Amino acid sequence: MPLRAISTKQDPAQPLLTPRDDIIFRMEEITRALRQAFERRIAHTGLTRTQWRIIAYLLRQQGLTQSDLARLLDLERATVGQAIDRLEELALVERRPHHTDRRVWQVHLRDAAYQLVPLLRHEADRLHDQTWAGISDDEMETLDRILSKIAASLVKSE
Repeated sequence: MPLRAISTKQDPAQPLLTPRDDIIFRMEEITRALRQAFERRIAHTGLTRTQWRIIAYLLRQQGLTQSDLARLLDLERATVGQAIDRLEELALVERRPHHTDRRVWQVHLRDAAYQLVPLLRHEADRLHDQTWAGISDDEMETLDRILSKIAASLVKSE
């Protein structure tokens, strides 16, 4: 669908919505659709996408704290705490006291999480295959460059 500006009746030179808005809205819609599709695909595991993301961060670095995870996920500490509680109930993670600061608890993956990761990876790969079907490697590289530029410009503006 071609992008076009939507103007006010009072002043057509001052558009209310621009093609840039349409692109941002589309990016948000894609993100929402991906989140919902992944949640549906892993529903049988009892996990949410947020819990999968916690597992993924812990795969990269064991022993992150709840505060670390909240920052990485851009979520409230309480929300992350609830997700960790659920992962503990499922015996996928455990909290351990920090070795130098007893007030801090670090989160570690348990063996059951490592056994679940291949299934989650498979579902993510299936969704990626569906998402990128019909998109060439060159198009993906172009999109990656554009998104990197957008991300960099947002970081600069902070």
